[in-house]
Amino acid sequence: MARKGTIERNKAVERKIAVFAAKRAKLRAKIRDKTLAPDERFEAQVRLAALPRDSSKTRYCNRCLATGRVRAYYRRFQASRIILRELASRGMLPGVTKASW
Repeated sequence: MARKGTIERNKAVERKIAVFAAKRAKLRAKIRDKTLAPDERFEAQVRLAALPRDSSKTRYCNRCLATGRVRAYYRRFQASRIILRELASRGMLPGVTKASW
């Protein structure tokens, strides 16, 4: 089980991403716009760099809903491999069976 502090920090990052998403998108569009003057585009780069680091999407990591584990995460089930195996063995995931031969 992951520490509660790391799980809460990840939730805070998720909230910060939502708050700054529109601002980041607008600045990125300015940076990519080739019709703008180079100094305007550079100013947009500086403003983007000045935004909080945790407001970037790449700072968020997917975590297992049950354990908070980061590694071996399956997006389809929002669970780690360990929890996925337990749930599949119990028959709690529709359409998923544990192979045995």
